[in-house]
Amino acid sequence: MKLPRDVSGTEAVRALKRLGFVVVRQVGSHIRLNKGSVNITVPNHDPILPKTLQTLLRQAGVSLEEFMDSL
Repeated sequence: MKLPRDVSGTEAVRALKRLGFVVVRQVGSHIRLNKGSVNITVPNHDPILPKTLQTLLRQAGVSLEEFMDSL
């Protein structure tokens, strides 16, 4: 499955929240989420670059299929 090219930061945060992440804070256009000991920062850009999305998913420990299902 290819990485989507049209996911915004808001959509990514919403999908990660459905996967159990919690928004901790926001500074400017960067939203900080955590789940246990995993902390990730999502840029609130439209759209998020595919390489950035790939890095976010790897840091979060979420597969692409899980992420796409939660969108």
